[in-house]
Parts: sequence; C-alpha cells; structure tokens
Amino acid sequence: MPIYEYYCFDCRQKVALFFRTVRAAQEAAPSCPQCGGVRLRRLISRVALLQSDDARLEQILEDESLMSGLEREDPRALARFMRAMQSELGDEAIEPELDDMIDRLEAGESPDAIEASLGEEPLP
Repeated sequence: MPIYEYYCFDCRQKVALFFRTVRAAQEAAPSCPQCGGVRLRRLISRVALLQSDDARLEQILEDESLMSGLEREDPRALARFMRAMQSELGDEAIEPELDDMIDRLEAGESPDAIEASLGEEPLP
C-alpha cells in the first residue's frame, strides 16, 4: 500500500496520496486533496529503513556521545539518553510522568532529588 508525495502547482502544497496498490498508483490521474488541482508533480520521498527494536536500541548504546555523559553522572546527559530512547521507542511508549522527569533532568535536577520528590528511596 504505497503512499506517494506530490507537489501541487495550484495550491503550492506538498500532499501525500494513498493508493491501495502500486498498479493503482501508476494508472491513476492524481488530484490534490487540498484544492482538487491536477497539476501535480511526484516528489522523491524519503525511504524508511525498518529495524528491529533491538537493533535501534543497540545503535543508541553505541553512541559514545550519549554514553560518555552517563559515565560522568550528569543529569542533562541522562536526559539526552532518555530522549534518544523516547525517540526510538515512539511517544506511545513513554508515560507522561517519565516525560516530566526527563524535563527535570534537563533542567539539571539530580536523579536522587527527583526520586525523593516522588516519595521513593534513592538508588544505592
């Protein structure tokens, strides 16, 4: 089920059109869903490379810039690492409370202080 991107010369918008099959896309005379115009030019879209969750997480762990900050126990480095994980896992995997904790880490608050405010014992 391909999705093709087009530039509409009538409304000057970039639009995406969904087709059920590649053949349908080849045979169709596309029209702009914004203005109904038919003067469209097909754009070259980005290609997405699908990776397993394990491969994506391994890529993060191999990023030396993320890992070096963790070794220094810098709260902002921990926040960058967590944001990278959030980006790879997608927003639906992150609870709002965790997002708030990442914001506090980015502000420089220590993980121990954050845990204390949540009523939890600091990690040893």
